[in-house]
Amino acid sequence: MSEAKSSEAGPGSTPETPRAKGAVSAPGPDGRPRKVSRRFPLFTRDTARPEGGGRAAAGSAPAPARQWPLLSVVSLVGLGLLLTALDVFRVGTLLIGIALIGGAVLRWALPDVGMLAVRSRFTDMVTYGALGLAIALLAMMAQPRPWLEIPFLDDTLHYTI
Repeated sequence: MSEAKSSEAGPGSTPETPRAKGAVSAPGPDGRPRKVSRRFPLFTRDTARPEGGGRAAAGSAPAPARQWPLLSVVSLVGLGLLLTALDVFRVGTLLIGIALIGGAVLRWALPDVGMLAVRSRFTDMVTYGALGLAIALLAMMAQPRPWLEIPFLDDTLHYTI
């Protein structure tokens, strides 16, 4: 800790006023300013909660109620997987895509979404939205008798196989 006495600090300072050169932080436990480094620490001691990662309901609410955004998305995905397993493939996979798009909308609209927040708000919205849109489009394009036909994707598929 490099500190200078008042004689080196310049005019107007008293002998009791400690001065530190370079970057300083808040005073330490002894009341003197500490010289700090502007570099990142070598070891991370903790990780920050993602933006919007707070509880979606009050702390006095039961655990499922605090995580209702995540539970709603997971429930729809589970229902879609069940429908897919029961041989209703197109509707099941479309429901999975809609659930992920709904997760992106929840992440955008609500300030706190609990464990639905994994990364930054923007990254979560783009990830949930892009995956949901891709799954929904693929579900609507599935053979036989597709609900949606996109010619250039059909040509791309035929040329790659």
